[in-house]
Amino acid sequence: MKAIVVTDQAAGEAGMKLVQRPEPRAAINDVLVQVHAAGFVNTELEWRSTWADRAFRDRTPSILGHELAGVVTALGYGTTGLSIGQRVFGLADWHRDGTLAEHVAMEARNLAPLPGDVDFTVGASLPISGLTAWQGLFQHGRLQAGQSVLAHGAAGAVGSMVTQLAREAGAYVIGTGRTADRQKALDFGANEFVDLENDALEDVGGVDLVFDVIGGDIQKRSAALIRAGGTLVTVIGPAGATPVNGMAIDFVVDTDRAQLSEIVHRVRDGRLRTNIGIVATLDDAVATFNSKERHSGKTIIRVRP
Repeated sequence: MKAIVVTDQAAGEAGMKLVQRPEPRAAINDVLVQVHAAGFVNTELEWRSTWADRAFRDRTPSILGHELAGVVTALGYGTTGLSIGQRVFGLADWHRDGTLAEHVAMEARNLAPLPGDVDFTVGASLPISGLTAWQGLFQHGRLQAGQSVLAHGAAGAVGSMVTQLAREAGAYVIGTGRTADRQKALDFGANEFVDLENDALEDVGGVDLVFDVIGGDIQKRSAALIRAGGTLVTVIGPAGATPVNGMAIDFVVDTDRAQLSEIVHRVRDGRLRTNIGIVATLDDAVATFNSKERHSGKTIIRVRP
């Protein structure tokens, strides 16, 4: 089968190669999925799990990608909850070969049913962005109706999900980003927008929750805006700043079938819009990831026509 692999961590995106790899087999509690569409996060190249297994042994060449939508083609021994021929989407294990391939073997629990009226491209765009937003807002941020959220990167794949889910929950959302991101952030539902290139972040005033995808100085300045009892949630590693009278939480997104189902249900009924920037084929994926052109939104690789 065709797959995109990496072997040299220092090479970055330039080290990606489209190669032929053996088709995987479904182990105990696994399913084999014929991948129709897949997502990729470029920070995967910095993750230890891309290069080593849980015992810290080298596992290259590694197949990249962890988000997918496709069809179950085989069941491993003991696998329950899914059936052959079923449309699914989900998030593959960080330490196993990924989804930028024609087939992937993964644990059944990491997948949720994909309704027939949701396109595979849409399904593949949801797992990391949707689950990150959901878990950051509701599990870690404990967001309540009437609270205010400062959503950094509000025009991006994660930020646009944060904005929409927070608004649906009854929060007031202040989005941030570059000058060119203003209208897109507002279109996704931000109540107001802060241009980090030209506006003073401190003019926002107090907020109940900061959803940070930037870090550094922006994170530190944001922490100072959090009201007593509020929370700074970050996805870029341990927080470098803690609110004076609040909490700072960093987390790594985890798969959750029930949450995936909640997210895709909102897509079906129009409460949640995806933020897909570009769609490329598997044959063109390496060139797409190596492009210097800035794309707003999620890049999705269409593995099957």
